[in-house]
Amino acid sequence: MEKITADKYFFHKACFCCKHCKKKLSMYSYAPLNGEFYCIFHYQQLFRRKGNYDEGFGHAQHKDRWLLKNAADLVHDESEA
Repeated sequence: MEKITADKYFFHKACFCCKHCKKKLSMYSYAPLNGEFYCIFHYQQLFRRKGNYDEGFGHAQHKDRWLLKNAADLVHDESEA
């Protein structure tokens, strides 16, 4: 069987497909995000749905993690004072 290497992952040629629509991908027709692979159409469509790469793909927004960390740091600093 042929193998494909994409983003440090190895796939059988038949197993390299879009997470959303299961369409077979090639080295020229995929977009990776967080270890998942999408066809170009669905990658763009999911991004447009929410306007960012996190929410559109079902993840918490990255900025929310910063806000939580900053809030925790403020609470920690106030408790030391």
